[in-house]
Amino acid sequence: MLRSLNSRAALIVTLSAAGILMVTMGARQSLGLFVSPLNSSTGLGIATISFALAVGQFMWGAIQPVAGAFADRYGAAKVLVAGLIVLAFGSALTPFMGSGFGLVVSLGLLSAMGSGAGSFSVLIGAAAQRLPVEARGTASGVINAGGSFGQFVFAPVLQKLIQSIGWMGAMWSMALMTLAALPLVRVLVDPKHATHHHGAHEDAGLWRTVRQAMGDRSYLLLHAGFFTCGFHIAFLVTHLPGEVDLCGLPPTVASWSLAIIGLSNIVGSLYAGSCVSRYRSKHILAAMYGSRALLVALYLMAPKTALTFYLFAAGLGFTWLATVPPTAAIVGKLFGIRYLGTLFGLTLLSHQIGGFLGAWLGGLAITEFGDFSWMWYADMALAATAALVNLPIREAPVLRPAAQPA
Repeated sequence: MLRSLNSRAALIVTLSAAGILMVTMGARQSLGLFVSPLNSSTGLGIATISFALAVGQFMWGAIQPVAGAFADRYGAAKVLVAGLIVLAFGSALTPFMGSGFGLVVSLGLLSAMGSGAGSFSVLIGAAAQRLPVEARGTASGVINAGGSFGQFVFAPVLQKLIQSIGWMGAMWSMALMTLAALPLVRVLVDPKHATHHHGAHEDAGLWRTVRQAMGDRSYLLLHAGFFTCGFHIAFLVTHLPGEVDLCGLPPTVASWSLAIIGLSNIVGSLYAGSCVSRYRSKHILAAMYGSRALLVALYLMAPKTALTFYLFAAGLGFTWLATVPPTAAIVGKLFGIRYLGTLFGLTLLSHQIGGFLGAWLGGLAITEFGDFSWMWYADMALAATAALVNLPIREAPVLRPAAQPA
């Protein structure tokens, strides 16, 4: 599965990017654990806190194309360092915020923009420009797995910190963990680790390439499917602890469910990365989205026990963020890797518009109806739709490696 990463330089680049994503995604994907203690401490209400996190979902996506464009033009190092520092500052500032506006600033703007600047678009773009074409699919899967491993590690650790030193202490601890990733930036961008430079696609310029992409039907269909992915993930990350509470189960079920999602997605991401070199990415995406609709339906029919949540988490986790490697692969096939950070960043913006709605509407649903039933139905319908819209995407067949002479 990892045979294409057969050089030391390729492995160092890939693992460095995975390590940075482990921290930024681990911090971001665990924020749902803070909703209940933050509400108990501030009395702001679930809807207000959900709105702040929903703004964060949108801003995480909105910063992606901007960060990608800066990285494509000026280099990834400055963008990644700035992102990690801003993420740490936003986390450290949150305990001092006692209003909805304050949470929007610390969590919705600073933390989200910082984690977004150190996320997929910049990291996968930076790695792709240093790797040969045959290694990029596998590398994107490994990098993606790093983000999933971060969720697996951060969720139970932060839950334990919340229980032992309180949510404020857990926030400050998360800020320190974020700063610990700074040395990896230098390793990732070190020129001696580059094994490849820009491919054969003609460089038409950043803005001309963006205009061309936004007029491409396949690229827009990719956005539509990724919108659903964002809705699904943000709803669950933000409100899974609330769903667990509604079922009368302890908070540890939520934290371990999030951890299981992360652990399962490590396997799913590595598998998705290997599949990119063997199958059409649009078919991989259609299968992933279709499986989510089926899993939600099975969850709704199952008894709400801890085992049900753990099995549900394992099933969802396999495709959780495993959509990233095939999505990035399609963008690279359509437009090359020169501006992959920018163009993949735009798809992530679509992802996070869906994320904003998933987080915010989930808060409104629990406030208005007392449960998340309508959100589950919407999630199931959107997942089925996403499976269908990926099928018409124009994608060249996977190029098979030529047979080696005997």
